Amino acid sequence: MPQSLPDTTTPKRRFRWPTGMPQLVALLLVLLVDSLVAPHFWQVVLQDGRLFGSPIDILNRAAPVALLAIGMTLVIATGGIDLSVGAVMAIAGATTAAMTVAGFSLPIVLLSALGTGILAGLWNGILVAILKFSRLSPL
Repeated sequence: MPQSLPDTTTPKRRFRWPTGMPQLVALLLVLLVDSLVAPHFWQVVLQDGRLFGSPIDILNRAAPVALLAIGMTLVIATGGIDLSVGAVMAIAGATTAAMTVAGFSLPIVLLSALGTGILAGLWNGILVAILKFSRLSPL
């Protein structure tokens, strides 16, 4: 009587969604519903040399958050978390608004906002690195 060999095949692995797939599916579902509810959702119009339409509005509104997320990627990748980024962004925005209302020129306004952000970030870095404050606390 022949002997049967033990089964050496590896068991089949269950299917697993790639990381981030549920979020991508949710985004596509929202875009699909928007397309069905508003048939002209994807329409982009060029008027007076500027683009108008829902996709352009979405990209314009998402740009500041995307820039913030790109900057935070390095912080999170090194195992840290920094809640002060939003506060520094708000301080720089308030500086920009106040100087614009006061009538300063655009280059001066932008340089002042950049300087304010750099000073706030430097102060936060001194608090964390030298004075050993918690990294979790906003400014």
